[in-house]
Amino acid sequence: MIKVTRLNGSEYVINAHQIESIEATPDTVITLISGRKLVVQESVDKIIQDVIEYRRKLGTFSQEE
Repeated sequence: MIKVTRLNGSEYVINAHQIESIEATPDTVITLISGRKLVVQESVDKIIQDVIEYRRKLGTFSQEE
């Protein structure tokens, strides 16, 4: 799970394994595998780093490299 911030400043947590894509449009839009789109304050690079860190904590990232 990673923490992200909505444009209104409220924080919430999403399942990093459910992320299908992330794009900057210029706002950062996260598309989940369900098709749901989330607009967040964090940059694409920040989200990528958070996902990598989360997966390292789980011990799954090193198996995917």
